[in-house]
Amino acid sequence: MKKVLHILFSLTLAFLLLSCHKESDRIFKRSEFLMDTIVTVTVVSSSAEDADRAMNRVFQELKQMESLLNFFSTTSEISVINNAAGKHPVRVSDTTYNLLSLAREISEKTEGNFDITVGVISHLYDFLKKSHPSDSDINRLLPLVGYKKMELNSDKKDVFLQLKGMMIDPGGITKGYAADRAVEILKAEGIKAALVAVAGDIRGYGLKPDGKGWIVGIKDPRDSSEEGVFAILELRDMAISTSGDYQRFFIENGTLYHHIIDPKTGKPAKGLISVSVVGPKAAYTDALATALFVKGSVKGIKMVEALGYSAIIVDNKGEIHFSEHLKKMLKLLKHRISGSLED
Repeated sequence: MKKVLHILFSLTLAFLLLSCHKESDRIFKRSEFLMDTIVTVTVVSSSAEDADRAMNRVFQELKQMESLLNFFSTTSEISVINNAAGKHPVRVSDTTYNLLSLAREISEKTEGNFDITVGVISHLYDFLKKSHPSDSDINRLLPLVGYKKMELNSDKKDVFLQLKGMMIDPGGITKGYAADRAVEILKAEGIKAALVAVAGDIRGYGLKPDGKGWIVGIKDPRDSSEEGVFAILELRDMAISTSGDYQRFFIENGTLYHHIIDPKTGKPAKGLISVSVVGPKAAYTDALATALFVKGSVKGIKMVEALGYSAIIVDNKGEIHFSEHLKKMLKLLKHRISGSLED
């Protein structure tokens, strides 16, 4: 009898161990090319089917979002708004309206250092053809820039650009906005932990199967290798976005032209070469990284900290500055950035 009980106990224990192993959390990852970049979703789940279903929902949503918000698509709601500038309001989807409302809110909080109406000038910079607008073109178009000239009607969910020729380009917030929406979907699908990376806009929540947070590297802006990072930090229910002069640029007659345009001058912002912002929402870290790049290091850090976010900055001398709050989270692998961009 004891022998039978021992066998039954052993079989039961083996079954439990196998069951525990079968249901243990694993990491699942998928990448797709969307929004003109690589989008990678990494989830923690005990079920491959659950992980697959959740990631399917995310990519379906992001594809729909791209169709609405693509600045370069002639059929997107953004293009419809731009084509109607100075003529009539355009009723839009909740997705587009909420993004534009958030963009305006951040523009107000950053005193216009982030401004999506700079599209009328930013679209004239072509980093493949290495061309840029003339000073006369910039001066002519600057009066069309200004987020206060974008009217939002919350009752009708419509958008109106007051002046003919105005253009909104939501590229400085769309990727962060997409990362936030992806996280909302994954949580609704019961995914306990995940990391969403839409290019340099990343948001993570929960813990990996090893009980640790998500480790993220901050790229060295003067190291062109894939592994070139100057700092790492652990994300726990946080987002991080990085903007740098190395992402899209060209050099003409010794002058660097990059894609981060100062809305007040219509020209590439000067003084910094890399900005990373850390905080709860990726839409904010995305837009604030741009605003801080325009604002500058000292005033910029104070600006984002006042909004409950933190920053890591590399100035054009290679000096690294960061918020006091990040000291415990941030591990510097280099204490200074050296080198230069090559055309």
